[in-house]
Amino acid sequence: MDTENPTRRDALLAGASGVAATMGWAASRRARAAAASAGKPAGDNHQPSPHVFKISLAGYSFRDYLDKPGKPGKMSLFDMVDLGARIGLDAIEPTSYYFLRTDDAFIYELKRRTFLAGLEISGTPIRNNFCLPPGPKLDQEIAHVRTWVDHCVKLGSPAIRIFAGKPPKDIPRPQVFPNAVNAMKNACAYAGSKGIFLAIENHGYLTETADDLLRLLDAVGSDWLGINLDTGNFRGDPYANIAKAAPRAVTCQVKTMVHNPATNQREPADFARIVQILRGAGYRGYLTLEYEGDDPHREVPIYIRKLQALARP
Repeated sequence: MDTENPTRRDALLAGASGVAATMGWAASRRARAAAASAGKPAGDNHQPSPHVFKISLAGYSFRDYLDKPGKPGKMSLFDMVDLGARIGLDAIEPTSYYFLRTDDAFIYELKRRTFLAGLEISGTPIRNNFCLPPGPKLDQEIAHVRTWVDHCVKLGSPAIRIFAGKPPKDIPRPQVFPNAVNAMKNACAYAGSKGIFLAIENHGYLTETADDLLRLLDAVGSDWLGINLDTGNFRGDPYANIAKAAPRAVTCQVKTMVHNPATNQREPADFARIVQILRGAGYRGYLTLEYEGDDPHREVPIYIRKLQALARP
């Protein structure tokens, strides 16, 4: 080997190890996003082709029809897989609320059916509350997340959507914040040991704005915690908040409506603008439709086609 003139392969290997040692995924993405906003390629002499997004569908879109734990409904997660194949999805997002069972036989059958349909699992949202004071109830919430980490390992789901939660009324916010951070650190340590991302959603308390989300992520300081960017949940300027949160997002739920702070009303989301923001921020995850309106059987395919048209530049 010529030690004075290292090969390009040697340089690449050395660069990769150096980046791994000095930068997390979030910092790397922020650098790419900054370069993109400046119109410059990040670490390359050629401008990369715009990313082609994969499209997924949130189980929540069919919340009035899907099974509940131990209670069959008009539609199962297996039916959702079949629907995804029919309308040309790349993935589905099976929400934990709609698992009829969580034994191995059920989880592995869902995994089998999803694979045979040519689909992937984009993520698995769960419900949790990390804003409780330290004690048995908070321990149960952390244990619940750990249980779903194990389920997701079996299912092949790469990420779990989590909430910050909501505290009892008598606990002030400055006291709640460190409790929630410590709970997330605990959960992230376990999730990371299993190779599963946790994705905190902008969903009210402690997560009202993009700045609030970033404050939580920085305080937890885990490479296994990112943002589940819900495009419809911000109460302030939706597009400004989306742009600020997008570089740290690992999953994204696209809603058909956003909140207009000027009118204090809901209005149709500008899908093209959202996709442009995500692409500029270097986001490369799934675009997951989370439909909240009426008649999802009729409306969901329409909105999926709109996202599919925007997914490929």
